[in-house]
Amino acid sequence: ILKTLNSWFWWENIWMPINCTWEHFVDRDGLVFPKPHQLYATIPYAFVLLIIRFFSERFVAIPVAKALGIKNVRRVKPQPNPVLESYFRECSKHPSQSDIQGLAKKCNCTVHLVEKWFRRRRNLEIPTVLRKFQEAFWRFSFYLTSSIAGFMFLYDKPWFYDIWQTWVGYPFQTLLPSQYWYYMAEISFYWSLLFRLGIDIKRKASGHALTDFLAHVIHHLAAIGLMSGSWCGNYVRLGTLVMFVHDTADFWLEAAKMFNYARWEKTCNVLFILFAVVFFITRIILFPFWILRATLYQPTYYSTTPVIAYFLFNGQLLILQGLHLYWGYLIFKILKRFIFLK
Repeated sequence: ILKTLNSWFWWENIWMPINCTWEHFVDRDGLVFPKPHQLYATIPYAFVLLIIRFFSERFVAIPVAKALGIKNVRRVKPQPNPVLESYFRECSKHPSQSDIQGLAKKCNCTVHLVEKWFRRRRNLEIPTVLRKFQEAFWRFSFYLTSSIAGFMFLYDKPWFYDIWQTWVGYPFQTLLPSQYWYYMAEISFYWSLLFRLGIDIKRKASGHALTDFLAHVIHHLAAIGLMSGSWCGNYVRLGTLVMFVHDTADFWLEAAKMFNYARWEKTCNVLFILFAVVFFITRIILFPFWILRATLYQPTYYSTTPVIAYFLFNGQLLILQGLHLYWGYLIFKILKRFIFLK
């Protein structure tokens, strides 16, 4: 069954233009092509990033946080109590007064002590400002590094200025070392975010934790699927442009969060406005009218019969654009509050 599924998945008509086979993508005459098996390396690379993240958050983010005036608040742990812990995990974090009285009798202690235990236990669940800062610092570091690296990889390439150049010579476009490492780093980063989703702080940008959690899962899976698929189909030129357009807005947001946690309000406000401007330019204008135009419209000039991958990739890009509009709406709401309600 697996063999059959594998042969179906790698069927040339899904990925390749007419009269092309996988044999055409064997390295030759100085041409180097992306190979699907290279994507397996992104999993160990993701764990390498998690190790770098651990040391970065501990040995760089904490000193920076202290320099900005963020203190490490140590919360008092409640006394170990299996009965109350079981109720907290399985029943409710906010027991009613009658339940508190029942638990007090069961534990042979006062109502006040039970209330105090639950208050301290709930406080342990709330992430500290320092922990929030550490997460924002890691994302800021990666997005800033990838944006600078992306610009260095792309600024001298003709397709950075003329989007039509992404299709010139397709599908026999050689893979550059910079493109290889750009892809490996980006895919590994999204794997690492996916691995940490259950551990990282649950944020409620829309007011609903589950909605935002699912939005992040969809976003990360769509990003990994898109990048992996574009690697296999040798849409690498377009893929690098998509990654660059996405990363250039994100480090502004993470910087704004960092200064927000440090209570540098004016700096935070300026950074958030810069983020909003860059977000709307890159995700609401450039992405649909530059990138999507290149993926939806321009391929028809190079092939009269679009392959199945054309619909798969564009479907995922449209999902991403839907998420851009969703997050754009949330950003607009925040800006509206900021302007009219101070």
